[in-house]
Amino acid sequence: MTLNMENDFFKTIYNCSYIKSNDYEEIANAHSKIDVQQGTILLREGKVATEYYIIEKGLFRSFVYDYNGKEVTTEFFCQEELLIESFSLFQRNPSMENFQALSNGTIWKIDYENFQQLLDKIEGFREWGRNWATNHLFTMKKRSINMLTMNATDRYLTLLKERPQILQQAPLKQVASYLGITDTSLSRIRKEIVTV
Repeated sequence: MTLNMENDFFKTIYNCSYIKSNDYEEIANAHSKIDVQQGTILLREGKVATEYYIIEKGLFRSFVYDYNGKEVTTEFFCQEELLIESFSLFQRNPSMENFQALSNGTIWKIDYENFQQLLDKIEGFREWGRNWATNHLFTMKKRSINMLTMNATDRYLTLLKERPQILQQAPLKQVASYLGITDTSLSRIRKEIVTV
């Protein structure tokens, strides 16, 4: 990626009218590029997050182990999304989740100290941060309500409409756990939708 392409990428991610055009080079320089292999664990449960990532390409997930020791996927992260364990990063608490690459991919890492420096130096970056946090809370709230108020088929259709790349790339078992259903139920829903 050339410098201009990098700046365009970071303008897309940190899209905020308050950030000046010449600030994006400094923002880009605060990140470092990493190529990751499928299966790589970026954060383990019990460790304190010291950085977050922006996904240039690839599919990632967060997951926990339930009371029976089974993996439950809590979120998927796609291209041009932030891969972040905000509670651990900002509260400096051990993570309750694991982060894993589901495909080979490219990510941009920024550590906590560099992030704080950008917040201190660039006023528009603080505004972006407030907007991101608000949207993130809204998304989490919406997902928790949907899990309680929508049936499994509607949850699947919503995922299909809003984030089809997850259904194209993620293993069936992980999609099922993310939707809060069994593999068998997910297979049945997919067959019913195809035959309609």
